[in-house]
Amino acid sequence: MTVAAPPTLSGLRAAVAARLAQAPRLEPEVRADAAREARWLVDAVLGRAPAAWRSADDDLTPEAVARVEAAAVRRAAGEPLAYCVGTAAFRHLELRVDPRVLIPRPETEGVVEEALACVVAHPGGVAVDVGTGSGAIALSLATEGALARVIATDVSADALEVARVNADAVARRPPTGRPMAPVEFRLGADYAPLAGVRARIIVANPPYIAYDEATALSAGVRDWEPPVALFAADGGMARYRALCAGAAAHLEPGGWLVLEVDARRAADTAALARGAGLTVERLVRDLAGRDRVLVARRAGLPGDATDSFTTP
Repeated sequence: MTVAAPPTLSGLRAAVAARLAQAPRLEPEVRADAAREARWLVDAVLGRAPAAWRSADDDLTPEAVARVEAAAVRRAAGEPLAYCVGTAAFRHLELRVDPRVLIPRPETEGVVEEALACVVAHPGGVAVDVGTGSGAIALSLATEGALARVIATDVSADALEVARVNADAVARRPPTGRPMAPVEFRLGADYAPLAGVRARIIVANPPYIAYDEATALSAGVRDWEPPVALFAADGGMARYRALCAGAAAHLEPGGWLVLEVDARRAADTAALARGAGLTVERLVRDLAGRDRVLVARRAGLPGDATDSFTTP
């Protein structure tokens, strides 16, 4: 891509749009709306808010142009936009993301919404985010829920490194204006890092795509996002099976298990939760009408002293 110097903002957007419109590795719908994609890319790289899209057409520095050009080259090669610009929005958060972590999805915002609804009447206690990735769920709970602390786990040390960076940034500037609850990061799969912990709520967006379903994914997902965050054995059910089976041992009485579910596996996941002694309170549908969130509960009242102890 060649941009005349010194380029204007509108000229830079036009140059990026022209490149993306001719990029064969991009999805047809992205190429068809290349001007919008270019606005998102350029303004994200330059740190401009969407409201500035029609602002004064300032000249740009060579350094700024170089950063945009580098991101545009990556995007034209098919890399997801969030990785190219290095950030993704999630609820009230602006998170750093890169190929070490799954890109947060709007559907997962609904998982957080259900989790917050569970704990709103019972402040305090410990929340656990299993498979935290970028920290999207954990940091949302820590900033929006009245929780004593949050434990975020992941099987990937690389993912935890990204999540820690995001936690540091959010702690410095909490989006809700109130202090963020303490967040602790632990390495390990499923409940392995949680010996002795009893949580008020356990939340997870586990990998749930079967390995033989990989070809049905878009290239932007299949070729770029971390497989460990996408795929699960046992026809996509392995992580659901582990999370449901171990939930009661790590929930305080009355505690909740909130899972993002694959609509194709929602009924089977609900059956696993019931088989593990939990009460399935609801399956929540997303805006497309698909089962997306499972909310299950351990019997008892939150904080019941008959079955509580200090968590490590």
